[in-house]
Amino acid sequence: METFTIIDVRTPQEFAGGHVEGSINIPLHEIPQRIDEIRSLQTPIIVCCASGNRSARAKLILENFGIPCENGGSWMDLL
Repeated sequence: METFTIIDVRTPQEFAGGHVEGSINIPLHEIPQRIDEIRSLQTPIIVCCASGNRSARAKLILENFGIPCENGGSWMDLL
């Protein structure tokens, strides 16, 4: 079984309303300040949000920091 990390980039309030079991919440606006933490996570990394828009932006930010990841789209699609 492949090991990976799911990062949910929604707000803490959205995350509290439901999320993929085992995922971690790093809101989109916090990603640049938490790059070192993200680098230490198990790869591959999958980012998700409510619709796929914020996770697409998160993917670009992470790739600009040299962190490969995949856009998982909506968190509900990952259940």
